[in-house]
Amino acid sequence: MTDITVRRPVKWHSAEETNTGMVREINEDSILSMTELGFWAVADGMGGYEAGNIASNMVVNSLAEIEKHHTLDEMITVIEDCIIDVNQRIMEYAEIVHDGRTLGSTVASLLIHGNVGACLWVGDSRLYRLRENELTQLSRDHSHVEELLKQGAILPEEIESHPEANIITRAVGAMDELFVDINVFDAKVGDTFMLCSDGLYNCVDRSSIVEILGDPQAQEGVSNLVARALENGAPDNVSVIIVKAVPANHAVEQGCE
Repeated sequence: MTDITVRRPVKWHSAEETNTGMVREINEDSILSMTELGFWAVADGMGGYEAGNIASNMVVNSLAEIEKHHTLDEMITVIEDCIIDVNQRIMEYAEIVHDGRTLGSTVASLLIHGNVGACLWVGDSRLYRLRENELTQLSRDHSHVEELLKQGAILPEEIESHPEANIITRAVGAMDELFVDINVFDAKVGDTFMLCSDGLYNCVDRSSIVEILGDPQAQEGVSNLVARALENGAPDNVSVIIVKAVPANHAVEQGCE
């Protein structure tokens, strides 16, 4: 008698919410959940009244048109090409409709293909992973303070209070030649991923994020994170997507003579 273990692909489920916050009149964030494709994204628009909303919607609507490809590399290429293409379309829209005024959007996306994940991002929207109660930021902000940190000009604890903390150095629709950063990593049962705009992580401290992401229910986690941001004043729009593995048996034992 020989035992054969057949490992099933990890299945993921998600919950998401976007909120205008306590100060802004318009929500310039946009979110996308394509669970069947293993793909999620958060975009945070900029450019003033209504324009930021248009930019983030253009990013998300473009990404929503992608289709599943057979390999992780193919999917990454399609997503990257999509972001670069919409960069040009936003610039053309700004030139025609807004007399060349700069508008744009950040984007942070998560792709899970089997047991491998990939983050593609531009700007300061973020992807985090909670694994064994340790929170890791898998994206790296394209921001002025992040550049200062890399140069050793400021300390990590000075970032939040820095007067130029809100200045980003890269955005979709804001530059002729756009570079999309990519990070590839493993994804396994027990991991919790969180995509969010800066309106979330600027209003909810790290320890609270860890505690809330520990909730086994993704929807409860999303609701609690947004509620915590609102309780703390939420001066910006707040968007969050939580992705977790579906609780299930991941191996089937079969016997063969």
